[in-house]
Amino acid sequence: MQLEILKMALESLFSKKTRSFLSMLGIIIGVSTVIAVFAIGKGAESAVDEQFAGLSAKSIIVMSSMGGRFGGATASSKLSIEDVQVIRENAQYIGAATGAIQGNATISYDSNEESYNIIGTDLDFFSISNLKLIAGRLFTSEEMDDKAKLAILGSDVVEALYTDVNQVVGSIVTINNKKLEVIGYFVETGGSFGRTSKDEGVYIPYQTAQSSILGSKGSQLMLTLEANEVDNVTLATEEVTSILREEHKLKDSAENDFMIMDAGSMVGAAQESADLMTTVLTLVAVIVLLVSGIGIMNVMFVTVAERTKEIGIAKAIGAKQGDILSQFLFESIILSALGGIIGVGLGQSIIPLISKYGGLLVTSTWTGPVIGFTFSTLVGVVFGFYPALKASRLDPVDALRNE
Repeated sequence: MQLEILKMALESLFSKKTRSFLSMLGIIIGVSTVIAVFAIGKGAESAVDEQFAGLSAKSIIVMSSMGGRFGGATASSKLSIEDVQVIRENAQYIGAATGAIQGNATISYDSNEESYNIIGTDLDFFSISNLKLIAGRLFTSEEMDDKAKLAILGSDVVEALYTDVNQVVGSIVTINNKKLEVIGYFVETGGSFGRTSKDEGVYIPYQTAQSSILGSKGSQLMLTLEANEVDNVTLATEEVTSILREEHKLKDSAENDFMIMDAGSMVGAAQESADLMTTVLTLVAVIVLLVSGIGIMNVMFVTVAERTKEIGIAKAIGAKQGDILSQFLFESIILSALGGIIGVGLGQSIIPLISKYGGLLVTSTWTGPVIGFTFSTLVGVVFGFYPALKASRLDPVDALRNE
């Protein structure tokens, strides 16, 4: 009997294909949106992991602001490279400290020219940042003191400028009309330095960057510190804050003229932002599904009204209330489930398009399709039950009188 009822439900739906498709449209859009949302959310999590991959759990970042307020730091920041030495001498919970300035500049080699992040560093920067050489060498202390015009390239820079990696070491590049010798290049890390990928960095001695490449204008200083123990990160952060406030002669009532964050706080803040975005987009998708459920309920009411006489005949020849309920409930569930299946297919197919044309990192996950399809089926059950119940309770005599 149930198979016969299911067959009748399918025949009824396929007899009105256009109306059935329009009823499913909201479900299709809602499910595909859920899948896209979870893919974007998973991609955002992966992006956070990738962005902070190069930071150890002991890392602490200190930055100056670049105009206006930024993370509690005032625009007139006194943060300088000399603060690194002050921290080294006075902070008992800091195991290593380094400073770097960065700014964008055009780098060219042969006929290739690109804009990249120029990073002026000292020698401690490379060990703290977990940068490993593929070929070549690092600067020496003497070369840094002499303001040598040398450069070490990130992997993305090498890929963009060179057709043959064997040409990298010993080549001459031009940055802001200054010629620098490339003495090495790094392994791809996937991590970031501030808001810029480490793989897109051009690393030069700090003194060279400050005197002839970047200068003090248009560049931003960042101090990278490392606590001596993971358990001491909080103590180290508080200690560095106190040292810098005293060094910058800030009054007790004055705000910090720098921003300081530990790796855990940065990762946590980024993950919270990614989670919030996923939650908001998921709520939008749920609202779409609920609205589509109301649409299905409306269509089922119309269907019951159109087939009132058919229901009366079925009851008159012995159909039970449960049979009528099952038939109309099946129709609602089939509409939503079929819409869910199409939505899953559509959602999975648009993920590569989002990645290609939307510029977003998206990662396909089973969670989106499962939740989307399950929720769409539940929408069919919940919103289809009342119209089906109403149909099953029709009086056969009144139903047969219906014209």
